[in-house]
Amino acid sequence: MAYQIRLSPQEAWRRRLYLPAYRVAEAARYTGTNAQTVAYWHYRGGALGPALPGKQHRVPLSWLQLVEVAFVATFRGLGVPLQRIRRAREYLAQIFNTEYPFAQLDLKTEGHHILMGIIELEPDMPVDALIIADMAGQTAWQPLVADRFAQFDYEQNLALVWHVAGRQSRIKMDPRISFGAPIIRGIPTWALKGRFVAGETVEDISEDFALEASEVVEALEFEGVEVAA
Repeated sequence: MAYQIRLSPQEAWRRRLYLPAYRVAEAARYTGTNAQTVAYWHYRGGALGPALPGKQHRVPLSWLQLVEVAFVATFRGLGVPLQRIRRAREYLAQIFNTEYPFAQLDLKTEGHHILMGIIELEPDMPVDALIIADMAGQTAWQPLVADRFAQFDYEQNLALVWHVAGRQSRIKMDPRISFGAPIIRGIPTWALKGRFVAGETVEDISEDFALEASEVVEALEFEGVEVAA
């Protein structure tokens, strides 16, 4: 059963969250994995099927799908088996009544308590790799998961702004701006890369876009472009 986030006429922008916008290779780069792994999560995954079902072949990922890839990458980094991630995701989807539970604010604030409940119901389900619990029964996310949550700004119960290079970076992603491309002060980083590759200097680019030279350099480095000192 699929769950959809309900849209009111005043929230038509939410449709952008479902629009295909990110190639698998882009999702892999943003989330610190590789394209083959991201494809495996969506199309294969073992006897129970893919951990992130529902993606159509040759169709780019939506914003919500991209956010889920980011969290699956984190969970896998903690050693949680893929099929256990799938089962946890299905459980959370029922609890939050949503198609994309890893993109929900409730997962950040209450998810560790819910996962503790899963462990009590299914002791063989080692999702406890995601959470920590002290002797008094207090629970919290493991630091790696907490760091991933910290990269996102949440609005209206959704992860809507991604500090994709970390909070220390000025680069962000927002599905409401530039179709969700990485931006620096509203300017897509790919646009700055295009100007630089075409032969323009950092100084010329910064002047044209009213950016600081350091912002242009940061955007170019994010795009994998080496800038001579």
